Amino acid sequence: MATTRPHPKKYRRKLALRQPCVHGESGIELRPYQVVLRPLVTEKGTHQSTRYNAYTFQVNPLATKTQIKAAIEELFSVRVEAVRTQVREGKKRRFRQSIGQLPTWKKAIVTLNAEDKIEFF
Repeated sequence: MATTRPHPKKYRRKLALRQPCVHGESGIELRPYQVVLRPLVTEKGTHQSTRYNAYTFQVNPLATKTQIKAAIEELFSVRVEAVRTQVREGKKRRFRQSIGQLPTWKKAIVTLNAEDKIEFF
């Protein structure tokens, strides 16, 4: 009798974030303000925005690249050239005597048209 082994850690993360799909389309309908959670204002992100016109956002883990593009275009009235996404693993943290883990989250790097800009401040 064959025993099944659990997926390695790197595959478990992807399986947990996979969204239900119906004929290639997302099974979940998200509004633009549910897709984009917050802008990430970091030193690296500021450099990318000034040099490459690319802005970083924390997005809903269930959002696809097309949903992210549509949400950014609607919320900020800009033209999006490209969207790159990353799934960031939650960091391990100590809480008193036990070790916990921060939640896994999704990051999107959105490149805008050369004529468009987003002002956060």
